[in-house]
Amino acid sequence: MNDAPAPVSNLPEYTVSEIAGAVKRTLEGAFGRVRVRGEITEFKRYPSGHVYFCLKDEAAKIRGVVWRSAVARLGMVPEDGIEVIATGRLSSYPERSEYQLVVERLEYAGAGALLAKIEVLRQRLAAEGLFDVARKRRLPLLPGVIGVVTSERGAVLHDIRTTIERRCPRLILLWPVPVQGEGAAARIAAAIRGFAALSEQGPAPRPDVLIVARGGGSLEDLMAFNDEEVVRAATASPIPLIAAVGHETDTTLIDYAADRRAPTPTAAAEMAVPVRADLLADFQHQAARMSGALNRILQEQRLRLGRAERGLPDLPSLLGAARQRLDDRAGRLVLALPNLVAAKRAALVRVERDLPQVRALIASRRSALALQSAGLRAALRHAVAARLGAARQVFVRASDAPLSARLREARARLEGFAARLESVSHETVLARGYALVFDAAGRPLTRAEQVRPGARLRLRFGDGEVGARADAGTAASPGGRTQGKLPL
Repeated sequence: MNDAPAPVSNLPEYTVSEIAGAVKRTLEGAFGRVRVRGEITEFKRYPSGHVYFCLKDEAAKIRGVVWRSAVARLGMVPEDGIEVIATGRLSSYPERSEYQLVVERLEYAGAGALLAKIEVLRQRLAAEGLFDVARKRRLPLLPGVIGVVTSERGAVLHDIRTTIERRCPRLILLWPVPVQGEGAAARIAAAIRGFAALSEQGPAPRPDVLIVARGGGSLEDLMAFNDEEVVRAATASPIPLIAAVGHETDTTLIDYAADRRAPTPTAAAEMAVPVRADLLADFQHQAARMSGALNRILQEQRLRLGRAERGLPDLPSLLGAARQRLDDRAGRLVLALPNLVAAKRAALVRVERDLPQVRALIASRRSALALQSAGLRAALRHAVAARLGAARQVFVRASDAPLSARLREARARLEGFAARLESVSHETVLARGYALVFDAAGRPLTRAEQVRPGARLRLRFGDGEVGARADAGTAASPGGRTQGKLPL
Protein backbone atom coordinates (compact mmCIF):
# COMPACT_ATOMS: atom_id res chain seq x y z
CA MET A 1 0.00 0.00 0.00
CA ASN A 2 1.34 3.35 -1.08
CA ASP A 3 1.05 5.82 1.79
CA ALA A 4 2.71 8.73 -0.16
CA PRO A 5 0.86 12.05 0.18
CA ALA A 6 -1.06 13.48 -2.80
CA PRO A 7 0.72 16.19 -4.75
CA VAL A 8 -0.34 19.71 -3.88
CA SER A 9 -1.09 22.17 -6.76
CA ASN A 10 0.16 25.72 -6.64
CA LEU A 11 -2.82 27.02 -8.74
CA PRO A 12 -5.30 29.03 -6.74
CA GLU A 13 -8.84 27.58 -6.37
CA TYR A 14 -11.86 29.79 -7.21
CA THR A 15 -15.56 29.29 -6.89
CA VAL A 16 -17.93 29.77 -9.86
CA SER A 17 -19.22 32.98 -8.37
CA GLU A 18 -15.72 34.31 -7.96
CA ILE A 19 -14.86 33.59 -11.59
CA ALA A 20 -18.20 35.12 -12.79
CA GLY A 21 -17.61 38.19 -10.65
CA ALA A 22 -14.03 38.56 -11.90
CA VAL A 23 -15.22 38.39 -15.51
CA LYS A 24 -17.92 40.94 -14.78
CA ARG A 25 -15.42 43.35 -13.16
CA THR A 26 -12.97 42.88 -16.01
CA LEU A 27 -15.59 43.66 -18.66
CA GLU A 28 -16.95 46.68 -16.89
CA GLY A 29 -13.46 48.00 -16.10
CA ALA A 30 -11.86 47.37 -19.46
CA PHE A 31 -14.60 48.79 -21.72
CA GLY A 32 -16.63 51.21 -19.68
CA ARG A 33 -19.18 53.09 -21.89
CA VAL A 34 -19.29 51.95 -25.52
CA ARG A 35 -21.33 52.59 -28.70
CA VAL A 36 -22.35 49.44 -30.61
CA ARG A 37 -23.94 49.40 -34.10
CA GLY A 38 -26.20 46.49 -35.08
CA GLU A 39 -29.69 45.33 -36.10
CA ILE A 40 -32.32 44.70 -33.42
CA THR A 41 -33.69 41.16 -33.30
CA GLU A 42 -35.54 39.02 -30.74
CA PHE A 43 -37.12 42.11 -29.21
CA LYS A 44 -39.17 41.38 -26.06
CA ARG A 45 -40.87 43.62 -23.52
CA TYR A 46 -41.56 41.97 -20.17
CA PRO A 47 -44.36 42.85 -17.72
CA SER A 48 -41.71 44.17 -15.34
CA GLY A 49 -41.02 46.97 -17.81
CA HIS A 50 -37.53 45.79 -18.77
CA VAL A 51 -36.72 45.38 -22.49
CA TYR A 52 -34.51 42.63 -23.91
CA PHE A 53 -33.20 42.24 -27.45
CA CYS A 54 -30.12 41.30 -29.44
CA LEU A 55 -27.87 43.38 -31.67
CA LYS A 56 -26.37 41.55 -34.63
CA ASP A 57 -24.36 42.08 -37.76
CA GLU A 58 -23.11 39.70 -40.44
CA ALA A 59 -20.73 37.81 -38.12
CA ALA A 60 -21.83 38.07 -34.49
CA LYS A 61 -24.63 38.81 -32.06
CA ILE A 62 -24.66 40.40 -28.60
CA ARG A 63 -27.46 40.52 -26.08
CA GLY A 64 -28.80 43.85 -24.85
CA VAL A 65 -31.01 44.95 -21.98
CA VAL A 66 -32.75 48.23 -21.15
CA TRP A 67 -33.80 48.62 -17.54
CA ARG A 68 -37.25 50.04 -16.89
CA SER A 69 -35.79 53.26 -15.52
CA ALA A 70 -33.96 53.93 -18.82
CA VAL A 71 -36.78 53.01 -21.24
CA ALA A 72 -38.28 56.49 -21.21
CA ARG A 73 -34.86 58.05 -22.01
CA LEU A 74 -33.98 55.80 -24.99
CA GLY A 75 -34.93 58.41 -27.58
CA MET A 76 -36.84 55.95 -29.84
CA VAL A 77 -39.16 52.95 -29.76
CA PRO A 78 -37.13 49.81 -30.48
CA GLU A 79 -38.50 47.07 -32.75
CA ASP A 80 -37.19 44.15 -34.74
CA GLY A 81 -35.34 44.78 -38.00
CA ILE A 82 -34.19 48.32 -37.20
CA GLU A 83 -30.50 49.05 -37.43
CA VAL A 84 -29.46 51.21 -34.44
CA ILE A 85 -26.47 52.57 -32.53
CA ALA A 86 -26.75 51.55 -28.87
CA THR A 87 -24.89 53.47 -26.16
CA GLY A 88 -24.27 51.70 -22.85
CA ARG A 89 -21.98 49.64 -20.66
CA LEU A 90 -20.70 46.11 -21.15
CA SER A 91 -21.52 43.78 -18.32
CA SER A 92 -22.25 40.13 -17.70
CA TYR A 93 -25.05 38.01 -16.30
CA PRO A 94 -23.28 35.58 -13.95
CA GLU A 95 -26.18 33.16 -13.58
CA ARG A 96 -25.91 32.26 -17.31
CA SER A 97 -22.31 33.19 -17.87
CA GLU A 98 -23.42 35.57 -20.64
CA TYR A 99 -22.15 39.01 -21.37
CA GLN A 100 -24.55 41.76 -22.41
CA LEU A 101 -24.84 45.43 -23.22
CA VAL A 102 -26.76 47.51 -20.70
CA VAL A 103 -28.26 50.11 -23.07
CA GLU A 104 -28.90 53.63 -21.98
CA ARG A 105 -29.68 55.27 -25.35
CA LEU A 106 -30.63 54.16 -28.88
CA GLU A 107 -30.21 55.99 -32.17
CA TYR A 108 -31.33 55.09 -35.69
CA ALA A 109 -28.51 53.85 -37.89
CA GLY A 110 -30.58 53.25 -41.09
CA ALA A 111 -33.06 50.68 -42.31
CA GLY A 112 -32.33 47.09 -41.33
CA ALA A 113 -31.09 44.78 -44.05
CA LEU A 114 -33.83 42.19 -43.48
CA LEU A 115 -36.61 44.76 -43.38
CA ALA A 116 -35.26 46.45 -46.51
CA LYS A 117 -35.19 43.13 -48.33
CA ILE A 118 -38.74 42.30 -47.22
CA GLU A 119 -40.00 45.76 -48.24
CA VAL A 120 -38.51 45.46 -51.73
CA LEU A 121 -40.19 42.06 -52.21
CA ARG A 122 -43.49 43.39 -50.84
CA GLN A 123 -43.55 46.29 -53.27
CA ARG A 124 -42.75 44.03 -56.22
CA LEU A 125 -45.48 41.53 -55.36
CA ALA A 126 -47.98 44.32 -54.68
CA ALA A 127 -47.26 45.77 -58.13
CA GLU A 128 -48.20 42.37 -59.61
CA GLY A 129 -51.60 42.58 -57.88
CA LEU A 130 -51.02 39.68 -55.46
CA PHE A 131 -52.23 41.75 -52.49
CA ASP A 132 -55.32 43.30 -54.12
CA VAL A 133 -58.38 43.37 -51.89
CA ALA A 134 -60.65 42.46 -54.83
CA ARG A 135 -59.15 38.97 -55.12
CA LYS A 136 -59.70 38.07 -51.46
CA ARG A 137 -62.50 35.57 -50.88
CA ARG A 138 -65.06 35.24 -48.12
CA LEU A 139 -64.59 32.45 -45.60
CA PRO A 140 -67.25 29.71 -45.52
CA LEU A 141 -69.77 30.08 -42.72
CA LEU A 142 -69.49 26.50 -41.45
CA PRO A 143 -66.61 24.57 -43.01
CA GLY A 144 -66.75 20.79 -42.86
CA VAL A 145 -62.98 20.23 -43.02
CA ILE A 146 -60.24 22.60 -41.82
CA GLY A 147 -56.68 22.21 -43.10
CA VAL A 148 -53.81 23.35 -40.83
CA VAL A 149 -50.26 24.02 -42.01
CA THR A 150 -47.95 24.27 -38.98
CA SER A 151 -45.50 22.32 -36.89
CA GLU A 152 -46.82 19.15 -35.31
CA ARG A 153 -45.00 20.09 -32.09
CA GLY A 154 -45.71 23.16 -30.07
CA ALA A 155 -48.64 25.06 -28.61
CA VAL A 156 -49.99 26.39 -31.95
CA LEU A 157 -51.66 23.14 -33.02
CA HIS A 158 -52.98 22.59 -29.50
CA ASP A 159 -54.51 26.08 -29.39
CA ILE A 160 -56.20 25.60 -32.77
CA ARG A 161 -57.59 22.18 -31.82
CA THR A 162 -58.94 23.24 -28.45
CA THR A 163 -60.49 26.41 -29.86
CA ILE A 164 -62.28 24.57 -32.69
CA GLU A 165 -63.40 21.81 -30.32
CA ARG A 166 -64.77 24.40 -27.91
CA ARG A 167 -66.57 26.52 -30.51
CA CYS A 168 -67.85 24.02 -33.07
CA PRO A 169 -66.14 20.61 -33.53
CA ARG A 170 -64.93 20.11 -37.11
CA LEU A 171 -62.63 17.65 -38.86
CA ILE A 172 -59.00 18.94 -38.81
CA LEU A 173 -56.37 17.82 -41.34
CA LEU A 174 -52.78 18.62 -40.30
CA TRP A 175 -49.98 18.97 -42.83
CA PRO A 176 -46.89 19.10 -40.57
CA VAL A 177 -44.07 21.38 -41.73
CA PRO A 178 -41.03 23.05 -40.15
CA VAL A 179 -41.85 26.69 -39.53
CA GLN A 180 -38.29 28.04 -39.48
CA GLY A 181 -34.83 27.12 -40.64
CA GLU A 182 -33.43 25.96 -43.93
CA GLY A 183 -36.03 24.47 -46.33
CA ALA A 184 -39.00 25.60 -44.21
CA ALA A 185 -40.37 27.99 -46.89
CA ALA A 186 -40.39 25.29 -49.59
CA ARG A 187 -42.16 22.84 -47.25
CA ILE A 188 -44.83 25.42 -46.32
CA ALA A 189 -45.48 26.29 -49.99
CA ALA A 190 -45.67 22.57 -50.87
CA ALA A 191 -48.22 22.01 -48.06
CA ILE A 192 -50.47 24.81 -49.36
CA ARG A 193 -50.29 23.45 -52.91
CA GLY A 194 -50.83 19.90 -51.63
CA PHE A 195 -54.07 20.81 -49.88
CA ALA A 196 -55.27 22.58 -53.06
CA ALA A 197 -54.49 19.47 -55.15
CA LEU A 198 -56.66 17.15 -53.03
CA SER A 199 -59.75 15.78 -54.79
CA GLU A 200 -63.14 16.24 -53.22
CA GLN A 201 -63.88 12.54 -53.83
CA GLY A 202 -60.44 11.33 -52.70
CA PRO A 203 -59.57 9.29 -49.58
CA ALA A 204 -58.55 12.48 -47.77
CA PRO A 205 -61.27 15.13 -47.99
CA ARG A 206 -60.36 18.51 -49.41
CA PRO A 207 -60.46 21.28 -46.76
CA ASP A 208 -62.96 24.09 -46.99
CA VAL A 209 -60.55 26.56 -45.34
CA LEU A 210 -56.81 26.62 -44.61
CA ILE A 211 -54.97 27.95 -41.56
CA VAL A 212 -51.23 28.67 -41.92
CA ALA A 213 -49.91 29.33 -38.43
CA ARG A 214 -46.88 29.48 -36.15
CA GLY A 215 -46.06 31.06 -32.79
CA GLY A 216 -44.12 34.23 -32.15
CA GLY A 217 -40.42 34.67 -32.77
CA SER A 218 -37.75 36.99 -34.00
CA LEU A 219 -37.69 38.45 -37.47
CA GLU A 220 -35.23 35.75 -38.50
CA ASP A 221 -37.56 33.06 -37.13
CA LEU A 222 -40.47 34.38 -39.25
CA MET A 223 -38.49 34.72 -42.49
CA ALA A 224 -39.98 31.52 -43.94
CA PHE A 225 -43.33 33.32 -44.16
CA ASN A 226 -41.74 36.26 -45.99
CA ASP A 227 -40.52 33.97 -48.76
CA GLU A 228 -41.74 34.68 -52.30
CA GLU A 229 -42.62 31.03 -52.97
CA VAL A 230 -44.85 30.89 -49.90
CA VAL A 231 -46.59 34.16 -50.82
CA ARG A 232 -47.29 32.99 -54.38
CA ALA A 233 -48.60 29.64 -53.15
CA ALA A 234 -50.99 31.42 -50.75
CA THR A 235 -52.21 33.71 -53.53
CA ALA A 236 -52.81 30.83 -55.97
CA SER A 237 -54.62 28.64 -53.42
CA PRO A 238 -58.25 27.96 -54.48
CA ILE A 239 -59.09 27.32 -50.82
CA PRO A 240 -59.73 30.40 -48.62
CA LEU A 241 -56.65 30.91 -46.43
CA ILE A 242 -56.17 32.42 -42.97
CA ALA A 243 -52.64 33.53 -41.99
CA ALA A 244 -51.81 33.43 -38.26
CA VAL A 245 -48.05 33.96 -38.04
CA GLY A 246 -46.43 35.32 -34.88
CA HIS A 247 -48.10 37.61 -32.41
CA GLU A 248 -50.37 40.57 -33.06
CA THR A 249 -47.49 42.97 -33.68
CA ASP A 250 -45.73 40.65 -36.13
CA THR A 251 -46.44 41.21 -39.83
CA THR A 252 -45.20 38.97 -42.64
CA LEU A 253 -45.82 38.96 -46.38
CA ILE A 254 -48.19 35.99 -46.16
CA ASP A 255 -50.50 38.24 -44.14
CA TYR A 256 -50.93 40.44 -47.22
CA ALA A 257 -51.54 37.47 -49.54
CA ALA A 258 -53.99 35.62 -47.27
CA ASP A 259 -57.75 36.09 -47.52
CA ARG A 260 -57.85 36.89 -43.79
CA ARG A 261 -55.11 37.77 -41.27
CA ALA A 262 -55.43 36.61 -37.68
CA PRO A 263 -53.33 38.16 -34.89
CA THR A 264 -52.84 34.76 -33.21
CA PRO A 265 -53.48 31.07 -34.04
CA THR A 266 -56.33 31.07 -31.53
CA ALA A 267 -57.95 34.00 -33.35
CA ALA A 268 -57.51 32.13 -36.65
CA ALA A 269 -59.47 29.17 -35.25
CA GLU A 270 -62.18 31.56 -34.08
CA MET A 271 -62.39 33.05 -37.58
CA ALA A 272 -62.63 29.60 -39.17
CA VAL A 273 -65.67 28.33 -37.26
CA PRO A 274 -68.57 30.04 -35.49
CA VAL A 275 -69.65 29.28 -31.94
CA ARG A 276 -72.00 26.33 -32.12
CA ALA A 277 -74.19 27.67 -29.34
CA ASP A 278 -74.40 31.08 -31.01
CA LEU A 279 -75.19 29.40 -34.32
CA LEU A 280 -77.97 27.32 -32.77
CA ALA A 281 -79.29 30.38 -30.97
CA ASP A 282 -79.26 32.32 -34.22
CA PHE A 283 -81.07 29.48 -35.99
CA GLN A 284 -83.65 29.33 -33.22
CA HIS A 285 -84.05 33.11 -33.38
CA GLN A 286 -84.47 32.98 -37.15
CA ALA A 287 -86.93 30.09 -36.83
CA ALA A 288 -88.91 32.02 -34.23
CA ARG A 289 -88.96 35.09 -36.46
CA MET A 290 -90.07 33.01 -39.45
CA SER A 291 -92.76 31.32 -37.36
CA GLY A 292 -93.96 34.69 -36.10
CA ALA A 293 -93.96 36.09 -39.62
CA LEU A 294 -95.93 33.09 -40.91
CA ASN A 295 -98.42 33.43 -38.07
CA ARG A 296 -98.85 37.14 -38.83
CA ILE A 297 -99.35 36.38 -42.52
CA LEU A 298 -101.89 33.66 -41.69
CA GLN A 299 -103.72 36.00 -39.32
CA GLU A 300 -103.79 38.77 -41.94
CA GLN A 301 -105.06 36.32 -44.55
CA ARG A 302 -107.74 35.09 -42.15
CA LEU A 303 -108.85 38.68 -41.56
CA ARG A 304 -108.91 39.39 -45.30
CA LEU A 305 -110.83 36.17 -45.91
CA GLY A 306 -113.31 37.09 -43.18
CA ARG A 307 -113.84 40.55 -44.70
CA ALA A 308 -114.26 39.02 -48.16
CA GLU A 309 -116.69 36.44 -46.75
CA ARG A 310 -118.80 39.17 -45.18
CA GLY A 311 -118.85 41.01 -48.51
CA LEU A 312 -120.08 37.95 -50.46
CA PRO A 313 -123.84 37.44 -50.89
CA ASP A 314 -125.67 34.54 -49.24
CA LEU A 315 -125.30 31.70 -51.76
CA PRO A 316 -128.27 29.62 -50.43
CA SER A 317 -130.48 32.72 -50.65
CA LEU A 318 -129.25 33.43 -54.18
CA LEU A 319 -129.97 29.85 -55.22
CA GLY A 320 -133.42 29.96 -53.62
CA ALA A 321 -134.29 33.22 -55.38
CA ALA A 322 -133.01 31.84 -58.69
CA ARG A 323 -135.09 28.66 -58.27
CA GLN A 324 -138.17 30.75 -57.46
CA ARG A 325 -137.64 32.96 -60.55
CA LEU A 326 -137.21 29.83 -62.67
CA ASP A 327 -140.46 28.32 -61.38
CA ASP A 328 -142.26 31.62 -61.98
CA ARG A 329 -140.92 31.89 -65.53
CA ALA A 330 -141.87 28.26 -66.25
CA GLY A 331 -145.42 28.84 -65.01
CA ARG A 332 -145.73 32.02 -67.03
CA LEU A 333 -144.39 30.25 -70.11
CA VAL A 334 -147.00 27.49 -69.81
CA LEU A 335 -149.71 30.14 -69.76
CA ALA A 336 -148.09 32.38 -72.34
CA LEU A 337 -148.19 29.90 -75.24
CA PRO A 338 -152.00 29.32 -75.19
CA ASN A 339 -152.57 33.03 -74.63
CA LEU A 340 -150.30 33.87 -77.57
CA VAL A 341 -152.13 31.41 -79.80
CA ALA A 342 -155.53 32.78 -78.72
CA ALA A 343 -154.37 36.36 -79.32
CA LYS A 344 -153.08 35.50 -82.78
CA ARG A 345 -156.35 33.68 -83.60
CA ALA A 346 -158.40 36.68 -82.49
CA ALA A 347 -156.23 39.02 -84.56
CA LEU A 348 -156.69 36.73 -87.57
CA VAL A 349 -160.45 36.74 -87.08
CA ARG A 350 -160.45 40.53 -86.93
CA VAL A 351 -158.43 40.72 -90.11
CA GLU A 352 -160.77 38.25 -91.77
CA ARG A 353 -163.79 40.36 -90.85
CA ASP A 354 -162.21 43.41 -92.40
CA LEU A 355 -161.63 41.60 -95.71
CA PRO A 356 -164.19 42.40 -98.44
CA GLN A 357 -166.66 39.75 -99.70
CA VAL A 358 -165.12 37.71 -102.45
CA ARG A 359 -168.20 37.59 -104.64
CA ALA A 360 -168.85 41.29 -104.32
CA LEU A 361 -165.21 42.02 -105.01
CA ILE A 362 -165.28 39.76 -108.07
CA ALA A 363 -168.47 41.39 -109.32
CA SER A 364 -167.00 44.88 -108.87
CA ARG A 365 -163.80 43.86 -110.57
CA ARG A 366 -165.80 42.23 -113.39
CA SER A 367 -167.91 45.33 -113.95
CA ALA A 368 -164.74 47.47 -113.93
CA LEU A 369 -163.21 45.10 -116.46
CA ALA A 370 -166.35 45.29 -118.64
CA LEU A 371 -166.20 49.06 -118.56
CA GLN A 372 -162.54 48.95 -119.53
CA SER A 373 -163.31 46.45 -122.31
CA ALA A 374 -166.13 48.64 -123.66
CA GLY A 375 -163.86 51.65 -123.60
CA LEU A 376 -161.19 49.66 -125.38
CA ARG A 377 -163.66 48.58 -128.06
CA ALA A 378 -164.86 52.13 -128.53
CA ALA A 379 -161.28 53.29 -128.80
CA LEU A 380 -160.64 50.52 -131.28
CA ARG A 381 -163.65 51.53 -133.39
CA HIS A 382 -162.58 55.13 -133.26
CA ALA A 383 -159.08 54.18 -134.31
CA VAL A 384 -160.42 52.00 -137.12
CA ALA A 385 -162.75 54.78 -138.30
CA ALA A 386 -159.88 57.23 -138.21
CA ARG A 387 -157.76 54.84 -140.19
CA LEU A 388 -160.61 54.32 -142.70
CA GLY A 389 -161.10 58.04 -143.07
CA ALA A 390 -157.41 58.51 -143.66
CA ALA A 391 -157.50 55.66 -146.14
CA ARG A 392 -160.39 57.19 -147.97
CA GLN A 393 -158.57 60.48 -148.21
CA VAL A 394 -155.53 58.70 -149.54
CA PHE A 395 -157.79 56.83 -151.92
CA VAL A 396 -159.40 60.02 -153.15
CA ARG A 397 -156.02 61.65 -153.66
CA ALA A 398 -154.75 58.65 -155.49
CA SER A 399 -157.66 58.61 -157.94
CA ASP A 400 -155.42 57.19 -160.57
CA ALA A 401 -155.24 53.84 -158.70
CA PRO A 402 -157.95 51.29 -159.31
CA LEU A 403 -160.66 51.36 -156.62
CA SER A 404 -160.81 47.63 -156.03
CA ALA A 405 -157.04 47.48 -155.43
CA ARG A 406 -157.15 50.30 -152.93
CA LEU A 407 -160.01 48.65 -151.06
CA ARG A 408 -158.18 45.38 -150.83
CA GLU A 409 -155.08 47.15 -149.57
CA ALA A 410 -157.06 49.04 -146.93
CA ARG A 411 -158.88 45.87 -145.86
CA ALA A 412 -155.61 44.01 -145.50
CA ARG A 413 -154.11 46.79 -143.44
CA LEU A 414 -157.20 46.87 -141.23
CA GLU A 415 -157.10 43.16 -140.69
CA GLY A 416 -153.42 43.45 -139.75
CA PHE A 417 -154.20 46.13 -137.20
CA ALA A 418 -157.05 44.05 -135.79
CA ALA A 419 -154.83 40.98 -135.54
CA ARG A 420 -152.11 42.95 -133.76
CA LEU A 421 -154.63 44.45 -131.39
CA GLU A 422 -156.14 41.06 -130.72
CA SER A 423 -152.69 39.55 -130.03
CA VAL A 424 -151.97 42.04 -127.24
CA SER A 425 -155.38 41.63 -125.61
CA HIS A 426 -155.32 39.72 -122.25
CA GLU A 427 -158.57 38.06 -123.12
CA THR A 428 -156.87 36.29 -125.99
CA VAL A 429 -154.15 35.07 -123.60
CA LEU A 430 -156.77 33.89 -121.10
CA ALA A 431 -158.62 32.07 -123.89
CA ARG A 432 -155.47 30.02 -124.54
CA GLY A 433 -155.60 28.51 -121.00
CA TYR A 434 -153.71 31.09 -118.93
CA ALA A 435 -155.01 32.82 -115.80
CA LEU A 436 -154.40 36.14 -114.01
CA VAL A 437 -153.64 36.01 -110.24
CA PHE A 438 -154.83 38.75 -107.86
CA ASP A 439 -154.45 39.09 -104.06
CA ALA A 440 -157.38 39.72 -101.76
CA ALA A 441 -157.10 43.47 -102.37
CA GLY A 442 -157.30 43.04 -106.18
CA ARG A 443 -153.62 43.76 -106.86
CA PRO A 444 -152.11 41.64 -109.63
CA LEU A 445 -149.37 39.21 -108.55
CA THR A 446 -146.64 38.54 -111.09
CA ARG A 447 -144.01 36.66 -108.94
CA ALA A 448 -144.23 33.65 -106.67
CA GLU A 449 -142.24 35.40 -103.93
CA GLN A 450 -145.13 37.89 -103.57
CA VAL A 451 -147.46 35.12 -102.39
CA ARG A 452 -147.41 34.17 -98.71
CA PRO A 453 -148.38 30.63 -97.74
CA GLY A 454 -152.05 30.52 -96.81
CA ALA A 455 -152.91 33.84 -98.51
CA ARG A 456 -156.31 34.19 -100.19
CA LEU A 457 -156.11 34.66 -103.99
CA ARG A 458 -158.42 35.30 -107.01
CA LEU A 459 -157.79 33.57 -110.35
CA ARG A 460 -159.26 35.07 -113.51
CA PHE A 461 -159.74 32.72 -116.51
CA GLY A 462 -161.11 33.49 -119.95
CA ASP A 463 -164.68 32.64 -118.93
CA GLY A 464 -164.76 33.93 -115.31
CA GLU A 465 -163.06 34.14 -111.85
CA VAL A 466 -162.59 31.66 -108.96
CA GLY A 467 -161.23 31.99 -105.41
CA ALA A 468 -158.15 30.04 -104.10
CA ARG A 469 -155.73 29.75 -101.08
CA ALA A 470 -151.95 29.58 -101.64
CA ASP A 471 -149.98 26.50 -100.59
CA ALA A 472 -146.19 26.50 -99.81
CA GLY A 473 -144.13 27.66 -102.80
CA THR A 474 -141.28 25.74 -104.43
CA ALA A 475 -138.07 26.76 -106.18
CA ALA A 476 -138.21 28.07 -109.75
CA SER A 477 -137.81 25.45 -112.50
CA PRO A 478 -134.93 25.70 -115.01
CA GLY A 479 -137.32 27.27 -117.48
CA GLY A 480 -137.90 30.15 -115.12
CA ARG A 481 -141.46 29.11 -114.10
CA THR A 482 -142.47 28.48 -110.52
CA GLN A 483 -143.79 25.01 -109.92
CA GLY A 484 -146.41 24.52 -107.24
CA LYS A 485 -150.08 24.08 -106.69
CA LEU A 486 -152.94 26.28 -105.69
CA PRO A 487 -155.75 24.39 -103.94
CA LEU A 488 -159.05 25.60 -105.33
